[in-house]
Amino acid sequence: MSAQRIDTPNQLLAALPASVRRRFLADCTPVDLVLGSVLCEEGERMRHVYFPIDSFISVLKTVDGRSTLEVGMIGSEGMCGYAAVLGQSLAPLHALTQGAGVAWRMNIATFRRRLEDMPALRRLLHRYVDVLLRQLAQTAACTRFHVVEARLARWLLMTQDRAHADAFDVTQEFLAFMLGVRRVGVTTAAGVLQSRQLIRYRRGNMTILDRTRLEAAACTCYRADLEIYRHGVAVARKP
Repeated sequence: MSAQRIDTPNQLLAALPASVRRRFLADCTPVDLVLGSVLCEEGERMRHVYFPIDSFISVLKTVDGRSTLEVGMIGSEGMCGYAAVLGQSLAPLHALTQGAGVAWRMNIATFRRRLEDMPALRRLLHRYVDVLLRQLAQTAACTRFHVVEARLARWLLMTQDRAHADAFDVTQEFLAFMLGVRRVGVTTAAGVLQSRQLIRYRRGNMTILDRTRLEAAACTCYRADLEIYRHGVAVARKP
């Protein structure tokens, strides 16, 4: 991995005072996250926490042992392994790499020690957990009440934010899996967005053509997520 990629900030850690951030990163290891790699399994012991740099992670919930739905997405704005902040050892959700790239990784034992001896880190991450839980609730409501087309627009915007690119690869099967709908529902919704020239979707490659109008097509949950994060991190930065 290049030094330039490592130097790209994780926004959450960037909210820490510089001296605290340097101490914390000294105990982290930069790792390449491979597309589709499982970072933690629901109900199993966590070994690491991750702070994505230019990678991003899907957080998934399985119901009845067979149906799976994406309930959250974590990129450079957050961390994977929030349960460790609350003193938990077992992962409450399944997490896998949705966008390959680099992340800072720290083992759980070291992370717990740093929470104890770095009050600024503890305050920040407690606020982040509150933010994340609010966003998870927002996603649950979105899945229940909003139409597939608006949810797809929201998902594409969230992915673009974390991929830091206008184009990325994603199959209709994967989109159906992430949104919890049948593949035909994704085909119809993507067709509507494409007919309006908001996106171009060919052979698994998705390109955002008009972000401003795509934001207008998305449900209000996209903006709500941004506000939840902005307010939460802003509060965390206060002494």
